[in-house]
Amino acid sequence: MSAACDFVALHTGQKMPLIGLGTWKSERGQVKEAVKYALSVGYRHIDCAAAYSNETEIGEAFQECLGPNKVIKREDLFVTSKLWNTKHHPEDVEPALRKTLEDLKLNYLDLYLMHWPHAFERGDNLFPKNPDNTMRYDYTDYKDTWKAMEKLVVKGLVKAIGLSNFNSRQIDDILSVATVKPAVLQVECHPYLAQNELIAHCQKRGLVVTAYSPLGSPDRMWKHPDEPVLLEEPGIKKLAEKYSKSPAQIILRWQVQRKVVAIPKSVTPARIQQNLQVFDFSLTEEEMSHIGSLNKNWRYIVPMITVDGKLVARDAGHPHYPFNDPY
Repeated sequence: MSAACDFVALHTGQKMPLIGLGTWKSERGQVKEAVKYALSVGYRHIDCAAAYSNETEIGEAFQECLGPNKVIKREDLFVTSKLWNTKHHPEDVEPALRKTLEDLKLNYLDLYLMHWPHAFERGDNLFPKNPDNTMRYDYTDYKDTWKAMEKLVVKGLVKAIGLSNFNSRQIDDILSVATVKPAVLQVECHPYLAQNELIAHCQKRGLVVTAYSPLGSPDRMWKHPDEPVLLEEPGIKKLAEKYSKSPAQIILRWQVQRKVVAIPKSVTPARIQQNLQVFDFSLTEEEMSHIGSLNKNWRYIVPMITVDGKLVARDAGHPHYPFNDPY
């Protein structure tokens, strides 16, 4: 089975490939080549975001690789981007999307996500801060932002809209007002943060789940000295030996086998290719539940800042901060 045709169907009828290339933390100067290489080895799903500050370069890769006379047609590629926290005001939503489309050199997106439920102060500074280093928030209701995103679908600028980093209560809050239903929830998800309840919640409501940092994001800035290292997990290493695969491939296989989309980020050609090679073997039911039982509710991705010499969760004081709920 070729990886390119292994996909999950969204409620819109769109086919979303189960493995995509993540681009968060891919440096300018590396991301263009990474995207071109990924497309050349069969990736048909690229995950982007305005806040990653590299969409212009990804757009150059798309311009070189996509089009009527090129190997890949636009309609064969699934592209996601995300609305950043400073653009939650309803009147800022369409201009923000149009900027992303211009940067990516596309005339529509397959999926546009609200990156976080909480908003920052309006403007062009991605991370507006007070003198004491705390964030400058805005209190726009994410339901108002959602209503503005729905208009993008009506206008044909995006084919589907969805959510990122929302908890179960916030998803239901959106569903209570939505005329265009969210198609996808993108959240951190890996064997140490298995998200079993949240995935069940979404699947019951017709949302597909995408796992970001599916390998535990080993290249993050804010590392805990004593944090568990997912790729060193003995049970996963044992399965890697059994199947002659890497630990990363075992983890990605676990996700796609439970119909969770995964978007591993890499700029290394060998790893980019390896991350797609997860459709030529299957894990047994016992192995699937063993990996699912490694859950420690360990969240690697909590944006942190230093205030008064102490590391604190950057956005935990915002009323819409998602991670104060159990899931």
